[in-house]
Amino acid sequence: MPRNSFFPNPDNKPAGFSPATRVGNMVFSSGQVAADTNGNVVGEGDAGAQSEQVFNNIEAALIAAGAVMSDVTKITAFLVNSEDYPAYAAARAKAFNAPGPASSTVFISGLVSPAYLVEVEAIAVISG
Repeated sequence: MPRNSFFPNPDNKPAGFSPATRVGNMVFSSGQVAADTNGNVVGEGDAGAQSEQVFNNIEAALIAAGAVMSDVTKITAFLVNSEDYPAYAAARAKAFNAPGPASSTVFISGLVSPAYLVEVEAIAVISG
């Protein structure tokens, strides 16, 4: 089965990975961080604002691949600070209708840049 890569912003393609990859009716989003379309950090020091940007980035990647947020079946979140979990959870609740997708959260020592507090990857299954 062919694998296709998708980029929400064709003018700003990251090197070495695809924001979203689709195989059949499954879409896998790469881990998304709180960067805007120009690569600038959004919400530096604010895990809630970063989490909202992360979910916006996931949505953009999914749409580029032909999926929507309601197609998401599983997310995995990586948080640098455990005390940021409530802010992250609030943003997650806003991003998905209840009960939301299956979810795991892992606390880690750091992400690709010290400015990032949250990274989330998603798996979606497109119905129909």
